[in-house]
Amino acid sequence: MKRILSILSFALAASLLLAPLAWAEPTTWEVDPAHSSVGFSVRHFLTPVPGTFNEFSGTAVYDPDNVAASSVELTVQAASIDTKNDDRDKHLRSADFFNVAEHPTLSFKSDSVKAAGEGELHVTGKFSLHGVTKEITVPVEVLGVMDTPMGRRAGFLVEFTIDRKDYGITWNRALDQGGAVLGDEVKITISVEAKPKAASEG
Repeated sequence: MKRILSILSFALAASLLLAPLAWAEPTTWEVDPAHSSVGFSVRHFLTPVPGTFNEFSGTAVYDPDNVAASSVELTVQAASIDTKNDDRDKHLRSADFFNVAEHPTLSFKSDSVKAAGEGELHVTGKFSLHGVTKEITVPVEVLGVMDTPMGRRAGFLVEFTIDRKDYGITWNRALDQGGAVLGDEVKITISVEAKPKAASEG
């Protein structure tokens, strides 16, 4: 038992020591949708109500020695919106909101990447939603990289807020006592577990 514990301790220590070295080369990472999520929340009356998009894909190039050479792209299928309510999801897919028939995707493509402290990046790029494209800067937390039984994996976390009216999504209903049913701010959280993109995929 002591020998097994010693081996496990050594393996853990070695993995911790080697973890920083895993970023030694620029790598193209591919989002693993089975272990990632694209979520959002919007105020409904008083309470933030969450939702997700179930279909998305993306890649990220991360070069720790030359952060400016890094890049990211993400595409989300608007029709895959899921708020755990079928009627609401149908309304969200309609022309009142995402209008998925005319605007089937949401997307982000970076123009520049800058270091913003330990383990954090500021990524500036074009965000397209509902047929409107705007330049935004989002913070990206680099969670790390490790070797797993499924192969090498990297983790990234993105959290930012947009005003839906900036993208032409203006539907709302006024309340008799004042205020409106929906808030304008949309909080977006993107949690990414990524794997190295196969060389044959380009």
